[in-house]
Amino acid sequence: MKKNRLAAPDAAALQQLLARVASCTKDFLGYPVSKDFDYSPLLPFLQYPLNNLGDPFVPSTYGVGSREMEKEVVSFFADLFRAPENDWWGYVTNGGSEGNLYGLYLARELYPKGMVYYSEATHYSVQKNLHLLNMPGIIIRTLPNGEIDYDDLEHTISMNRHLPVIMLANIGTTMTEARDDVKRIKDILRKLAIRHHYIHADGALSGSYSAFLAPRPAFDFADGADSIAISGHKFIGAPIPCGVVVAKKSNRDRIARSVAYIGSMDTTITGSRNGHSPLFLWYAIKCLGVAGLEERARHSLAVAAYAVERLNENGIAAWRNRDAITVVFPDPPAAVRQRWQLASENGWSHLVCMPNVNRQQVDAFIATLTSMPAAI
Repeated sequence: MKKNRLAAPDAAALQQLLARVASCTKDFLGYPVSKDFDYSPLLPFLQYPLNNLGDPFVPSTYGVGSREMEKEVVSFFADLFRAPENDWWGYVTNGGSEGNLYGLYLARELYPKGMVYYSEATHYSVQKNLHLLNMPGIIIRTLPNGEIDYDDLEHTISMNRHLPVIMLANIGTTMTEARDDVKRIKDILRKLAIRHHYIHADGALSGSYSAFLAPRPAFDFADGADSIAISGHKFIGAPIPCGVVVAKKSNRDRIARSVAYIGSMDTTITGSRNGHSPLFLWYAIKCLGVAGLEERARHSLAVAAYAVERLNENGIAAWRNRDAITVVFPDPPAAVRQRWQLASENGWSHLVCMPNVNRQQVDAFIATLTSMPAAI
């Protein structure tokens, strides 16, 4: 595309958008998006149409892509999630919702007559995915903290023991960042003698750093998961929404088919796939390493603990789940929610202490909150 100059009104509109985005990015605390990244060394790649179409582990006749980096990204998370040796596969997705769709797709192909179980705190995209895949599902109650009610799960599964079980486990729910215990779910299936089952872990936010916690939550392949999806633009941070899904290769092989046009295998949800997102994740992983990611987790957890303490000191009933970076508190006035872009549900709001959030920002938020009498 030629570097034509924009007409004056269009150039002005673009500058207005840039100013608005910069302003909105400055104060938001209510959504799990990291903004402390600098991918400027990757700017030259924006000149090229990077397309990782097809399977990242199978060469394609289209050579303008970042497949090698994508494979390294998948390998990194497969190791982090303790995937079975020589039986793992994955790809960089457009986000956690696509990763969940892929996990459910594999489960459906494995157990066409399976029943899907998921808690009432599950991300809204799951019901949409079940509709797209024409899969039946049953909603399970949650405990007060947002974790799945294991007694209700066991009772409900026992009433449908003739059906294969497809479990959608939340590794960090949307509002309270509650983690469902995959090992405990696996024990329930074992107790009920459910041999045919599939467990997909939705780790959009929390799955990215749960491996660094002590004690380590039960969320990965070693605990019983068959696939795991995370978001890349959340804990790690990226200018484009993205994610990673890791699954057992033996299950992926069930849906693979060769496509002559691209000279590769059709194993992903979309045909053409963004080749820039794998570069962002690869760059971040190489710069941070395991030690850097672990430090990000420690920082976020410390800030979250500080936020709960300071809110409580100011008479606001704030709380968080164990080892969570999401802080929950009663809905503040609309003006506060709007300024800080707080997500709200059923009378509760939350702030998410992402790696870019510091104590000064928490203090500024509390100052705004306490300056309005109705907020307490």
